[in-house]
Amino acid sequence: MPDPSVTIIIPALNEAEAIRGCLESLAGQDYAGELGIIVADGGSIDGTRATVELVGAAAPLPIRLVDNPAQVQTEGFNTAANLASGEILVRADAHTTYAPDYVRRSVACLLESDAVAVGGQMNPEGTNAFSRAVATAMSSPLAIGPAKFHHATRRTEADTVYLGAFRRSDLLAAGGYRTLPSGVAEDADLYFRWRRQGRTVILDPAIRSTYRPRSSPGSLFRQYFKYGRGKAEMLYLNRRFPSWRPLAPLALVLAVTGSLVALPWTGWPLLVTSAAWLAVVLAVGLPTGRQAGRVMIVTVLMQIGYGTGLLLGLARGPSIIQGLR
Repeated sequence: MPDPSVTIIIPALNEAEAIRGCLESLAGQDYAGELGIIVADGGSIDGTRATVELVGAAAPLPIRLVDNPAQVQTEGFNTAANLASGEILVRADAHTTYAPDYVRRSVACLLESDAVAVGGQMNPEGTNAFSRAVATAMSSPLAIGPAKFHHATRRTEADTVYLGAFRRSDLLAAGGYRTLPSGVAEDADLYFRWRRQGRTVILDPAIRSTYRPRSSPGSLFRQYFKYGRGKAEMLYLNRRFPSWRPLAPLALVLAVTGSLVALPWTGWPLLVTSAAWLAVVLAVGLPTGRQAGRVMIVTVLMQIGYGTGLLLGLARGPSIIQGLR
């Protein structure tokens, strides 16, 4: 039986610094079946399109560049999915490079498990001092929680995976990705909808890729703030969280806020809250040696960003997802 055809889809917007490494790693896949790549570009003005065309001209497989006028990655992916010829779609991110067996292992896991979707871990690797600290913090459950796509060591069922592979027919039957106002959490939302139908999502650490974390404090805080907003939107859209993990950073922000409000009357709540949080941050940072200071700063930014985004997203009410069903 021949290997199923595969289309890799990469939504992109101004990714000139990263897109070459991403494409070259995907062009070097050892998959034996029919394989092609579609880059859905949202109108890049930094040389991304020229780089895609240059790499495509030398690649051993077809690389197609299509327009994504909406400039939203979900819309770009859905557009590319409708144009794709592959039976299986593999979602790729321009900030990530992929092991040579990434596609082969993704397809094998999908066929062997009869899952609706499969994927690997988010394996971060920094490129400067700050992003290396981010990568270190992302390895700690105390910093970012116990999600399996960060920490799993064996093939297992999961609520979500990093990126993912699935049958084109299943994606189209689900209506594609939904575009949440925050512009994030679309993967978790799609996998939640499938799991609610009784279908299975499988995480396999053998599906290997390397993710490049944010390289500055501001960009990291904005990223995690958006993640928090996205979880609030998912709650209103699906009437439940995909998991209870988001409540930890929300509880932190609420505890700090409540302690500050109570400060004119008593300082004990703030003292207890600060001491407990400091203990967590120290437990994440101190074992990392010379990186400790940066790792602790990174941990604070991720937790406060996520919790604040979730709190403000919840405060906006269900009107934020009006029209999404």
